[in-house]
Amino acid sequence: MGISGMTGFARESGEAEWGSWAWEARSVNGRGLDVRVNLPSGLDAVDQAVRKAASEGFARGSVKLGLRIELSGAESVSVNQSVLSTLMSAYEQAAGALATGPALATLMGIKGVVEAETLSMRYLVEVEGALDALIAAGKQVISALRANRGQEGDELQTVLSGQLDGMAKHTADAQNFAAAQKTALADKYRARIAEFDTDGAVTEERLATEIAVLAAKADVTEELDRLSAHISRGQSLVESDDAVGRDLGFLAQELNREANTLCSKSASLDLTNAGLALKSLIDQFKEQAANVE
Repeated sequence: MGISGMTGFARESGEAEWGSWAWEARSVNGRGLDVRVNLPSGLDAVDQAVRKAASEGFARGSVKLGLRIELSGAESVSVNQSVLSTLMSAYEQAAGALATGPALATLMGIKGVVEAETLSMRYLVEVEGALDALIAAGKQVISALRANRGQEGDELQTVLSGQLDGMAKHTADAQNFAAAQKTALADKYRARIAEFDTDGAVTEERLATEIAVLAAKADVTEELDRLSAHISRGQSLVESDDAVGRDLGFLAQELNREANTLCSKSASLDLTNAGLALKSLIDQFKEQAANVE
């Protein structure tokens, strides 16, 4: 399956004798998992089941699930007989005649006399199999969203792997430059001393000691070893099926730390350039890793 992204959209719809429905699921980046479900009131069982499925299906991201329902069936009409009788009595007293024909139609049109009741979610709860159908559709839209996020993960895997390969190349270049750095540093230091020590006051033993100290300070072997280990770890994470977004973010910090130290210890332009190239790729890697679940 591979790594997964955190951005996606999915939609699932269906219909039955009692009506039709449509689920929509959206997801964007998030530090943790935030699941929000927007349902018509009265569907607590659906809310709980779908929220649980989303929590089990995702590890990170801001996930929003919405359900729209259109109930089918005729409206029921009721007449408030008490109100109608009161209005008819008042009319008869005022007009001196029975309320019939147009007069009765006018009274029936007064608000509160005739009430139309549409089907409600209370009705839906009583329909056998309706809630199960909605829950099943909700789980389907979650699966579809998961697949959509997986497609983003495939693209991220290609990008991240390429960036790690680039880091490995720059690290190998840095190892070559570092190997020549000690000799270049010694030659440069000897030339500088010779420029100022015209009387030969600095002994060869003292010179060798100073060069050894400088070489130790400029030694980047540990940094290069850690960079190589971090890059290898990164490749393993990118090829993993787990939610490794947080691990990749932490790894990017460690890579950047080693690249900074490499640049600070550099005594050659070539090694500095290799370190800067590493930092550039690490920054790009960090940005892409923020999109991984």
